[in-house]
Amino acid sequence: MSTLLLIHGFLDDVNVWDDLVSALPEDVNTIRYQLPGFGTRTEDWTPEPTLATLAAEAGLLLDGVEGHAIVVGQSLGSQIAELVATARPEKVSGLVLITPVPLGGTRLPDDALIPFRSLAADAAAQRAARADLSPTLTAEQLDRLTRAGVSAHRDVVSRYVDVWNDGVTDAPPVSAFTGPVLIIRGGADPFVTAALAAAITPRFPHAREQIIDGGGHWVHVEYAGQVAASITEFVRETGSAAGWRRGFAEQSRDTFAATFAGDVVLDATTLPDPVEGRDQVAATLAAASSIYESLEFTAEVHSGSSSYLQWRATAFDNMSLRGVTILDRGPDGLITAIAIHHRPLGAVLRFASEIRDRLDGTQS
Repeated sequence: MSTLLLIHGFLDDVNVWDDLVSALPEDVNTIRYQLPGFGTRTEDWTPEPTLATLAAEAGLLLDGVEGHAIVVGQSLGSQIAELVATARPEKVSGLVLITPVPLGGTRLPDDALIPFRSLAADAAAQRAARADLSPTLTAEQLDRLTRAGVSAHRDVVSRYVDVWNDGVTDAPPVSAFTGPVLIIRGGADPFVTAALAAAITPRFPHAREQIIDGGGHWVHVEYAGQVAASITEFVRETGSAAGWRRGFAEQSRDTFAATFAGDVVLDATTLPDPVEGRDQVAATLAAASSIYESLEFTAEVHSGSSSYLQWRATAFDNMSLRGVTILDRGPDGLITAIAIHHRPLGAVLRFASEIRDRLDGTQS
């Protein structure tokens, strides 16, 4: 079971995710964070919410999650999501940022913020603003979104404008979150434009961007099914890679096996022949993981049903090894094929001899 922590944006509530959640597969669990001052927490807010306090509160929802989670944030929620992920890297395997705003804030001048501050309790203005920012919202969707925002106090709305506009002081040019990131935005969003996105995506070492033509600022409402499909694929990608990394960290046969299809095949430069079958591959990798003195995954890229993980390691009294692992997944996200390429040659030969001896020992 995979878990998503969903963090909504300015003037919304947790119900903004309803259509998207309905389009997710049954094996994807969701937790929704309700920002104070909106929705069911209209009366439950502090006078001075900050990105830091919001992220700390949202992060507590991960305490009860078994394994890893993916944090999904939209607009203002994207700023909170990044802070949650950087504070809890042991719990977060990936980030999905929908129509994101910069962590360092949009930094709009005061006169440009006046229309946003005046939206409190003004249903007509809110509906018009949403229609301008998301041109393909239906009348029903506009009504539903407007109802979510009109109950917020004027002071709450004004304070949240400052939160997303000011952002984090001295936000780092490169994010502290080094895991995989999926950025989704609408091609017709006049707020999160291509220029704004171009200042956000490069901050993440392993990010890719998806643009949904015709989508606006609430693209996750306009195109809920398409966004849900993209998130589901991202869940499959990061889940298999996270399970793989966890298997090496724990040196656990069971942890490896949980990520494999029954007919998984392993090829490696340190093995004379391919290894087939979940139990056999898991046993081989558990033995291999115990050889490493240290192992660090340094880069990760996903393309279609394949994931590419670059790594470096030490073994045999600090002998250096480097390599690339390729993981292929089936439709259910389970790993069906593994290819591990080691270098340099001297370390490969030493590793091949050692793993042969260890496997012979476990089979005797």
